[in-house]
Amino acid sequence: MNKWLHRNGFSWKKPTGVPHKFSEEKQQQFMAEYEALRLTAGDKEPILFMDTVHPTQSMKLSGGWIRRGERKPVKTTGRRTRMNIIGALSLNDIARTVTCDCTQTSARTICDFFIAIRQTYPVRQNVYLILDGALYHRASLVQDRAVVMNIELHCLPPYSPNLNPIERLWKGMNEHARNNRYFASAKAFQAAIKGVFSDTLPEIAGKLSCRVNDNFQTLKPTSSG
Repeated sequence: MNKWLHRNGFSWKKPTGVPHKFSEEKQQQFMAEYEALRLTAGDKEPILFMDTVHPTQSMKLSGGWIRRGERKPVKTTGRRTRMNIIGALSLNDIARTVTCDCTQTSARTICDFFIAIRQTYPVRQNVYLILDGALYHRASLVQDRAVVMNIELHCLPPYSPNLNPIERLWKGMNEHARNNRYFASAKAFQAAIKGVFSDTLPEIAGKLSCRVNDNFQTLKPTSSG
């Protein structure tokens, strides 16, 4: 049966998950608006992609090269210590990604994060910030603070992680800090995550542009079958 499948153009692969509520029309509209925004911003005004990620201390098991016929047992933990990392990524300067570790994510912590952005990008410089439609992003406190700090907010369409390149940076964070790695303590786990952004990212940023970029994945609605 396997030979027949190969001869007839089949290969073994995982299906691609597609958010069931995404709108193809709204995604296309966003991409057109993004191209216009790039022209407006030019080379002097940064466009930042923002998101929040919540890595946990529990090991993230991942595939790798193991000798045929052998198993590779790894120590795991059930500890669920969690971090809340807010990040803002410029595709023109990945090494300058702004991050902040907070106890929880709320409208107030987002406002505090705007201060971190302004510590990297001076307030006289327009900043265009692309983010998802989370409730705390839409809060009046956040909207008003953005105006005061000369940060122009642009909202992604609902259910569109494929349009936010920082999602790919989070994947890289896991590869360098969490995949197949055991943490004996919460302190060691937190140090590893923070080390990715303070030490590792400046070293590998140049190599990441081939995967962390605005070549957006285009989603297509799934068939009813």
